Amino acid sequence: MKKNILFLFFAILFTSLHSCKQENQKATSFQFKKGIFEIPAGDKYSKTTIVRKDSLQIETYENRTDTLIITWNNNFKYSLKMVNPKTDMDKNTIHVKITGVKNNSYDFVAKVGYSNFEQKGTIYKK
Repeated sequence: MKKNILFLFFAILFTSLHSCKQENQKATSFQFKKGIFEIPAGDKYSKTTIVRKDSLQIETYENRTDTLIITWNNNFKYSLKMVNPKTDMDKNTIHVKITGVKNNSYDFVAKVGYSNFEQKGTIYKK
């Protein structure tokens, strides 16, 4: 009898944790796929303003504007590809992983192509 109750307790706990995870993924996907965002200036980069609509991401930084195609792999990973690359490095796909979510922001790790170059930061929704 105790084993049945213990099993039932863990089954309910697992189901509720799994449901919460799915709800958080849906909220993350919806909240950050469209809108206006900002990456504040950091040690190695300047402030960036991002506008996302449909499958496009438009970035403005240092008086420069780039248009990228954004493809969501799942609720926590997406890739970016320059529409009009100006350099060989711009031709590489940028792979972004969301590593943490807060109210109106998320932390990310971005990799350029298959290089070892990694950039970490936080994007804030305006």
